[in-house]
Amino acid sequence: MQSVKEMSVTLSHLFDTVHHNRKIEKGTFLFQEGSNADELYIVQSGILQISKIIPDGRELTIRMCSKGELVGELNLFSPSSKFLLSARVVESGEVAVIKKETLEEKLSQDLPLSFEFIQWMSQQYRKTQTKFRDLVLHGKKGALYSTLIRISNSYGIKTTKGILVELPLTNQELANFCGTSREVVNRLLSDLRRTNIISIDKGTITIHDLDFLKREIDCEDCPVEICKVD
Repeated sequence: MQSVKEMSVTLSHLFDTVHHNRKIEKGTFLFQEGSNADELYIVQSGILQISKIIPDGRELTIRMCSKGELVGELNLFSPSSKFLLSARVVESGEVAVIKKETLEEKLSQDLPLSFEFIQWMSQQYRKTQTKFRDLVLHGKKGALYSTLIRISNSYGIKTTKGILVELPLTNQELANFCGTSREVVNRLLSDLRRTNIISIDKGTITIHDLDFLKREIDCEDCPVEICKVD
C-alpha cells in the first residue's frame, strides 16, 4: 500500500486532520469487523494485519500496514457505520487517529486533495483486484506462490543466497493470505523447500528462485507497487 509519505504533498495534509495518537499492542485489535467505524488511522509505527472472516470461519488477510499507511478508508462517505474488515496488531506501535467526519469534510472542501485521494484509492482497488484474480485463477498453489512474490516485493531484501523476507510469518499467517488451511500451506512449502525454491530458517523465508514462482502462475509482471501485500 502506498504510504501517505509516498503520496503527493497535497495528501500529506491528511496529517492536519489528526485528532490524537493511540498506542497499539501486539495481539490486540485496533478495530474489528462489525464495530462502529467513526475513525481512520495513519500508522506511525508497528504493523497491522487487515483481514476478513470468510463464511466458513477462516481468516483471509487482505494486506499488512506499516509506518505511514492509512487504515479504515473503506468507510469514507459510506452510510454504513460499521467496519467491513478487522485490524489486528502484529507488531506494537502507535497510530494517529483521524475522525471520519473531519476527513470527509476536508475532502468535500479541498478539490486537489479529493482528486489525489481518488487516485490513491484507485491504486488500492487495483492491488485488491489482482490479488483476488490470483486466488481465483490459480488455485491453492498459485495463491501461495502469488503471496510469496508479493511478500518479497514488500519486505524482501536481496542477498547472495536469494531474496530474504524480513517479515517473519507463521504457516498459519501465510495460509490466511491464501484463504486456505495451514495443512495445505505446510505441504506446499515442503515441496518448495525440497526443490530448493525457498528455504526457511526460524520462520524467516528466503526465496532462491523467484522466476520459478512467477512462471508457475503465468506472472503478468504487474508494476511492483501493485504486486505487494502492503
